[in-house]
Amino acid sequence: MRAKVLFLFLMGTESKPDIDLLAIVGHTAGGKTALAASVAHALDGEVICADSRQIYRGMDLGTGKDYDDYIVEGDMVPAHLMDIRDAGKRYSLFDFQEDFRRVYSDISLRGKQPLLCGGTGMYVESVLRDFHMKAVPVDEKFRQSCESRSDAELTLELGSMVMLHNKTDIEERSRLIRALEIARYNQSHPERENQNGLKFKVFGVRYEVEERRNRITQRLKQRLDEGMIDEVRQLLTYVSPDDLMYYGLEYKFLTLHCLGRLTYDEMFRQLNTAIHQFAKRQMTWFRGMERRGIPITWLAGELSFSGKVEFIISNWLANAH
Repeated sequence: MRAKVLFLFLMGTESKPDIDLLAIVGHTAGGKTALAASVAHALDGEVICADSRQIYRGMDLGTGKDYDDYIVEGDMVPAHLMDIRDAGKRYSLFDFQEDFRRVYSDISLRGKQPLLCGGTGMYVESVLRDFHMKAVPVDEKFRQSCESRSDAELTLELGSMVMLHNKTDIEERSRLIRALEIARYNQSHPERENQNGLKFKVFGVRYEVEERRNRITQRLKQRLDEGMIDEVRQLLTYVSPDDLMYYGLEYKFLTLHCLGRLTYDEMFRQLNTAIHQFAKRQMTWFRGMERRGIPITWLAGELSFSGKVEFIISNWLANAH
């Protein structure tokens, strides 16, 4: 690969790019994983996964864990923060920040290039801006006060305090109450941005809407053919339906199908639509990141794979001092 040759040539000089962290973001089905793995391989780096569902063991096809994408030129590129929790467990933004800092420090101390990759924009932004997050405690008194209030009332209050990016936060009463509990706590204990001086460069991959839709639909068909329904059936042997549906998208609609509440065609149609809507929300978040001061260098998805890899490497090298 020309990119790796160029990197090795530079490392033979005294120059070194002044970037602590590379990040690759974008919508689902955009090819981020393979791109990140190839760039990491070229830079003698390691990937840190920023995906809120790939942390779970056994949730593979439904979360898009493309393990083969981490094999580059016969080498397995190290990837972190995948398969670190049992399915059914909860994992917060606070947990991710703690895990990221630990892994990032380890990679950097070993002289490797950390590369953050994922589509969970909230995770990416939280570490790039170094938010000081808090583990929000349970407020039993507040929860008791919610017992006499309707879901509509609670949703209205939550909407007045935060932007509702994730519909699943208001579709289940327990999640709605927890989301409101967190929002109320954060209002009285505001986050602060630590400004840790992390030097980063963010690249994004995006396809035109029609091509994005085609890629999403084709990938959904492929993963169903590869056994995604069987994966959900296996998970249901030790994870409750409610807990599995908590993770949304594939796990919500496939669980409903496995329970006999949706036919196959209904499941496919509704899930396909939900993933398209999710991809749109992802792009909305990344545009918001740009407005909030995080520049993203966007690459057209239609550019050849090698072209994308070489563009990122050459951009990285341009920061050599």
